[in-house]
Amino acid sequence: MSGIAVTGGGGFLGWHLRIRHFSRTGEDVRSLSLGDGFSQEKAIATCEGMDRLVHLAGVNRGSDQEVLEGNVRMAEQLAETIRNLENPPRVLVFANSIQAGNGSNYGASKEAAAVVLSEVCRERGLDFVDLLLPNLFGEHGKPFYNSVVATFCHLTVEGKPVEVHQDKELDLMHAQVAAEALLDASTKQDLSRYRTNKITVSGIAEKLAGFHALYARAEIPDLADRFDRDLFNTYRSFAFVANPAMSLEPRTDQRGQLVETVKSHGGEGQTFFSTTKPGVVRGQHYHLRKIERFVVLEGQARLGIRRMFTDEVVTIDVTGDTPQAVDMPVGWVHNIRNTGVGNVLTQFWTNEIFNPDDTDTFYQEV
Repeated sequence: MSGIAVTGGGGFLGWHLRIRHFSRTGEDVRSLSLGDGFSQEKAIATCEGMDRLVHLAGVNRGSDQEVLEGNVRMAEQLAETIRNLENPPRVLVFANSIQAGNGSNYGASKEAAAVVLSEVCRERGLDFVDLLLPNLFGEHGKPFYNSVVATFCHLTVEGKPVEVHQDKELDLMHAQVAAEALLDASTKQDLSRYRTNKITVSGIAEKLAGFHALYARAEIPDLADRFDRDLFNTYRSFAFVANPAMSLEPRTDQRGQLVETVKSHGGEGQTFFSTTKPGVVRGQHYHLRKIERFVVLEGQARLGIRRMFTDEVVTIDVTGDTPQAVDMPVGWVHNIRNTGVGNVLTQFWTNEIFNPDDTDTFYQEV
């Protein structure tokens, strides 16, 4: 048996790691529960014979005692599981934090957890990868919990004031980059190979405000920079929930009708069209970074959009009579089905030129 076992697979970083691993292998990870839901028997069955064990679970909110004791308790539960495995994984990867050892209770708890895990790896001959991750952000973060980016995205989309109480520079890493590191890294030093971005808290708020002003008009900001793309995709994960389809205003005169479908302010882009016969389904895939806009210009169709690893499906009926722009959120499987009697004409736009060696397109049915 081989594969990856993960603690905290149901959390923010866990979702990103699962989708990164699934995109590579077509298989999900094996999830292990710690804390109050811990079962030694189930934990052993989950981890036995795995190639890699990734420890994501932790406590980062609560009283000082809850944080300190919670993170150490989970590390001890995992260590006891490893001691009881007949065929332990070759490597244990700990999603640690740059705050480890910084004097805070959270930092102390992460540092103590690393000691527990390092010791059991020494006992059992496992490679121990202690990754000191910076501040993480990405799609579907929990506002007021996972990151300031998630909080600011939520407030921006809701039209609520974004207040900067302590402006400082942050070292940010997108959750997909962190997932890649956790799946691949073999030493602590490997983290230097992975992309991070420095930005102030006020700088995040300003960028999101700019995105929001443009996106309210169905316009795409300048995405030439990868950090801007990742931050915009994070913002879109909140904007999509609030408003999944954006109406486009046709301009009609005696000559016919004109619809402005895409206004992009910078970066790559590619536009293409398709016709879809009655009853036919197109799509059935998802992306990890790519923005893909659908605009039906003729006919009737239904868009199906499902968040990976959930039964959460959004359906949107669209027609060429009243064109709408629907931007597919990353990590959501999507398709388009012709529900009419004639052909459907659809315009697609993506923020990058198609690369057959790096398509960022992964098959999955809605």
